[in-house]
Amino acid sequence: MFVQRFSATRRGARLARLLALHQFDAWGIPYGSEPSDNAAAIVAELAANAALHGRVPGRDFELALSVPELGSLLIEVTDTRGEAAPRVAAPAQPDPCHESGRGLLLVAALATSWGVRQRTPGKTVWARCPA
Repeated sequence: MFVQRFSATRRGARLARLLALHQFDAWGIPYGSEPSDNAAAIVAELAANAALHGRVPGRDFELALSVPELGSLLIEVTDTRGEAAPRVAAPAQPDPCHESGRGLLLVAALATSWGVRQRTPGKTVWARCPA
């Protein structure tokens, strides 16, 4: 298991993705492989959302990575803002004219399953994907 806290900033989100790639490689999921790239994209989207939408001044977000079963990765990103949890059943379709708002659609497409767990304080957004 890998667990690390990051500052709720763009830099923190980028570092989370880079360290996740390193951890995947250490677990035998080679850098540049499709499973590594897909999992890194999920980490990037969830970490960016934590830094942008889940940010509480002075509080970090947490990334947890694990291999709950052979051939599967569990990615969990926890922030301290509990309100405005994402809709799991159907992520909102963005306006075609907007440049952002597609992150959870990407997560839903790359993950075998994903969801949100409320916690005090905040929430954890998790995703499972093939290793």
